[in-house]
Amino acid sequence: MNYQKTVSSNEETKKQKKSKKSTNEIDQKPTAAYIGATWGIVIIGLLSYCIGLWNASMELNEKGYYFAILLMGIYAVISLQKAVRDKAENLKVSDMYYGISWVVAIASILLLIIGLRNADLALSEKGFYGISFLLSLFGAITVQKNTRDIDFINTKNEEE
Repeated sequence: MNYQKTVSSNEETKKQKKSKKSTNEIDQKPTAAYIGATWGIVIIGLLSYCIGLWNASMELNEKGYYFAILLMGIYAVISLQKAVRDKAENLKVSDMYYGISWVVAIASILLLIIGLRNADLALSEKGFYGISFLLSLFGAITVQKNTRDIDFINTKNEEE
């Protein structure tokens, strides 16, 4: 057996795999259509929720409660997505921060559910607030993910 040939062919295979991996990482960059769709989702969710609150016939303190829950939820899911992504990339994330991110994200959803359950609103209005809230959270997560993906890929390309 010619050992030198075996080593050379193994090295060539490894180089090919590395170049394929680099190409695949570049191919994973979100498309402009997807980025636009995610921004559209978050804007539609936020605007519909806020316009619904503006036009609602509820007390100002109730409107403030629902708006504060929206802000809390958006911040929590962005923070949670960042913590999950950091853990996936083997970056240091304290367990306390990770746990708090989960607790606050879940708490914001529960507070909305409790508030809507006890509100004097039509069932259709409750559904509207629930769906636009979840749409806003989903949009915020995907926008943050896209931002992180693009930044990661751009940094990778600059290094090469």
